[in-house]
Amino acid sequence: MAAGPLTQITDMIVLEVFTPYVQQVTEQKSRLIQSGALSRSPILDNFLAGGGLTVNVPSFTDLDDDDDNVSTDDVADVIAATAGAAWPSPSLDATPLKITADQEIAVRLSRNNSWSSADLAAALAGADPMSSIADRVAFYWSRKLQKAYVATWNGVIKDNTANDSGDYTNDISGGSFVDGVTNFSAEAFIDATATLGDSSDDLGIMMVHSIVKARMKKNNLIDFIPDSEGRVNIPTFQGYIVIEDDGMPVTSSVYDTWIFGSGATMLGTGSPKVPTEAYREPLAGNGGGEEILTNRVEWCIHPIGHAYTGTAPNGGPGNGTGANQLNVAGSWNRVYPERKQIKFARLVTREA
Repeated sequence: MAAGPLTQITDMIVLEVFTPYVQQVTEQKSRLIQSGALSRSPILDNFLAGGGLTVNVPSFTDLDDDDDNVSTDDVADVIAATAGAAWPSPSLDATPLKITADQEIAVRLSRNNSWSSADLAAALAGADPMSSIADRVAFYWSRKLQKAYVATWNGVIKDNTANDSGDYTNDISGGSFVDGVTNFSAEAFIDATATLGDSSDDLGIMMVHSIVKARMKKNNLIDFIPDSEGRVNIPTFQGYIVIEDDGMPVTSSVYDTWIFGSGATMLGTGSPKVPTEAYREPLAGNGGGEEILTNRVEWCIHPIGHAYTGTAPNGGPGNGTGANQLNVAGSWNRVYPERKQIKFARLVTREA
């Protein structure tokens, strides 16, 4: 039996419908957004809707812990002045204090990729081929969003290590593996959260490598709770939501575990001038032709309390470790004055 006609990308994609649908599905599939580790920000959305590679995000600091005043009813100076005497110096007047502001800086990330119809053809067996393609593209961007997130925080950690005495981190990895000493434990985890002092209760999400999660399972440290619909069991540890990702930093057998508070990182999403294109390349394949789908995204991933201090290249920084990229110390600086204002902690372990 002869094969039916081939369904082409251009036969099914309505660009103005496809683009927002992919963004919506990407957010639904992102474990970072679902967990609250990455929170949507209308301020950053508005920034991406305009021009520029970076945006200043001012924020007021907390009030200083100055001594309070002891109230008094001594108004003798005022009474004397109203009786005709010279107005005295305000020796008993309280001196108003001031509040200051920090200047955070967020950076635009402009990313894109393309796929040919040959790569997507296997997805067209279902009843809704447009949905199948959108799912594949959304899964791709969900993974890339997570990689950019990891690169961002890795750069922040490097800056913290270089310039803030590494006060985000509890490192128990040691020089060699010692079971029960260098690997993940509840005690080491608690010590990491304690770097926030009395603000440690603001944390509630942890991000681990699969090797670390396996250790947690072996030690019976993982609990599972159903989601709101009762369809998925969410892994938790001491009430913390556990996100598993093998993109977490690892060197040999030394692993990072990151612990976040909800909203510790803000996400903005924008719309490129042409978010999605589907077109034919008639000369490809020695004239056989090819259909190509291109999708573009605009993101801003901003770690609260920090400033991007690099010189952003056109299109924004990449995920790498070169100059001005996300994954380098020189691209970031903590602007919040207190460590406990940063809702983040890091545990470094050595696993067998």
